[in-house]
Amino acid sequence: MRLFLLFFSILPLLSFGQRSDLLAGAAIRVITPAPLLPISGGVGVPKDAKEKKGDLYIRTLVLQQGDTKLAIVNIDNLGWPAALGDRSRALIKGIPPENILIGATHTHSGPDAYAFPNEKGETRADLKYLDWCVKEVASAVNEALDNVKAADLVVAEGEAKGKIAFNYYAEQLYDPRCNVIQLRQQEGAEKGKTIATLVNYAIHPEVIGSKRGILSPDLCGPLYDRIEEKAGGIALFMNGAVGGMVTADNRLEGGGDARTWEECIRIGTLLADEALRILSTATVEQEPSIHCWSKRITFPVDSEMMRFIIQHSPIKTESFDGSHVSTQLNLLQIGPAQVLTIPGEALPNIGYYLKRKMKGKQNLLFGLTNDAFGYILAKVDFNSFKRYDYISRTSLGEMTGEILIEEALKLIDEVQKSKN
Repeated sequence: MRLFLLFFSILPLLSFGQRSDLLAGAAIRVITPAPLLPISGGVGVPKDAKEKKGDLYIRTLVLQQGDTKLAIVNIDNLGWPAALGDRSRALIKGIPPENILIGATHTHSGPDAYAFPNEKGETRADLKYLDWCVKEVASAVNEALDNVKAADLVVAEGEAKGKIAFNYYAEQLYDPRCNVIQLRQQEGAEKGKTIATLVNYAIHPEVIGSKRGILSPDLCGPLYDRIEEKAGGIALFMNGAVGGMVTADNRLEGGGDARTWEECIRIGTLLADEALRILSTATVEQEPSIHCWSKRITFPVDSEMMRFIIQHSPIKTESFDGSHVSTQLNLLQIGPAQVLTIPGEALPNIGYYLKRKMKGKQNLLFGLTNDAFGYILAKVDFNSFKRYDYISRTSLGEMTGEILIEEALKLIDEVQKSKN
């Protein structure tokens, strides 16, 4: 294993124990392409879109406390490479680039953001559309930052009940815990009004999928609508450890599955209702503090297919040196909650392990955030049995999961030592 630690920063701009007012702002942008663009549900040639169900969004939440500022962004797309995220970060003023977390919801019914090349190096991605999205991300974050206001924080965790998700490979191997972060106006005539509600849950939004010719946010769209209808403010969704293969439970009793917009509404609405139920008994946090830490980690790119994609996509990955690629790992403290980012689709066992080692009262994993490098497996699972053939092929390599775990635990430990 060859691992280069390119950059490490511990960035708590407020010392522990010190408190100042928490501010929050949120903003959204609609990024539904017109005319519609081909749909990407994974590696391969995107399929033509014939219609749309729901709109695609960029949704942003900005938190500020004293000199500490951070942004959380979700994009309705299969994945969002750092090469695009970094271009947005360069356009955002007032927030350090390493404090801007950009994650994909992982809908399998959105335009190709990877610019997947075919064997000839050709791609069907619309680079002008992607450039527009880059600017819209920056615009939304800048708007949210400009409109921050004194906020109360509410954090909750509980098991989401009902027919929402299951593991296609091993039915019970998924994390049913749903985490919710809500910001409410702290003062004035609209005291108590919701600014934003963030839902963190591991699920593939692939009810419709990429083969039906329907461009859609999938179940995330109805989730946004339901939360905003019942709680107000702006809703965000950050995916979790969704790999291998935690998917929406759209199974039919007689066999097969429901791949309809109506099923997206059922699952998205149910998840939203469960998130609000879990939140309903939580209380406002007293004097919460926020912090953001980041480090650069490097993975070997052993997969020939993944190496071909990185080398031949017109979206150039500057952190790729021909054999290794680096990315950003973040750890956040938001009141009692700790948040760790994952640059891809970690398998549930990795997710369970990382949450167990984290130090928050509530521990959240933001999957497909800052990068989206495919599946992340433990080395003992990699290419070990037939069921994992596909996810092994679409992983950077055997050591990806080991490196992620090692570097995440180092970051968690460093932060813990700095607090003690």
